[in-house]
Amino acid sequence: MASSSQSSSDGVMPSIIIGGGRVGQALFDMGVDGDVIVKRGDAFPSSPATGPIYVCTRNDALQGVVDATPEARRKDLVFLQNGMLQPWLDARGLGGNTQALVYFAVAKMNEKPTDGITDANPEGLTAANGEWADAFAARLRSGGLRCHVLDDDAFRASMFEKLIWICAFMGVGAAHPGATVGDVESAHKEEVEALIAELVAGSESAKGVRFAEGTIPRLAAYARAVSHFPTAVKEFEWRNGFFCGISERELAAGRLDPFPTHTALMKQVGALE
Repeated sequence: MASSSQSSSDGVMPSIIIGGGRVGQALFDMGVDGDVIVKRGDAFPSSPATGPIYVCTRNDALQGVVDATPEARRKDLVFLQNGMLQPWLDARGLGGNTQALVYFAVAKMNEKPTDGITDANPEGLTAANGEWADAFAARLRSGGLRCHVLDDDAFRASMFEKLIWICAFMGVGAAHPGATVGDVESAHKEEVEALIAELVAGSESAKGVRFAEGTIPRLAAYARAVSHFPTAVKEFEWRNGFFCGISERELAAGRLDPFPTHTALMKQVGALE
């Protein structure tokens, strides 16, 4: 199955797209002749033989995707998932692969994506880093979406920011059953801002992350842009579990928990014992 919506002259390359859900189909619709969608159970395609391989699956399917990808092509895998993937990728020799922070949303299958622009960042928040970052950005531009190609340090800070957003807003929301992201941003503003500040400070001290100024207003603006989203603590291993893991290691070493409020919150909502 191939797309013909754009010519390759605008920088969009024929690509393999793994996952035929909303995001995978949206990337396909932004593509060019030669694009191939790989769905569950499909054999890995022989063509295109080069170029990016966009992984549009749930996190729990990632190991199967890597296993099904020929070893020579694994460096071309482009990871679009939410959460902190870096330790998992590092452990599999894929730490240098292209990653993207996706801030656009696809509400329903075959619907046009909504860009993740906010009143604080009208230029958009979606970003990519790595060998195929420019190709990913070109594909999004062909669909009318914005994407920033960032250097390693800037991308790492943005990656932590996105993780902090989802961990903080989902965690505080889970502590107030039925709360939407917008409810957290408005009715529980002090609580979520204090948690964000703790996660930022702890990430700086424990991981050496250097955040750009304005993290809290930037994340609050994104919350307002997606205010209807429900809240829940899920995919714990990839999200809040990352910060809990740092807490456990620091405590085991006889040091203070860098994220005490977060740890207590995870216990409150039943994600930790």
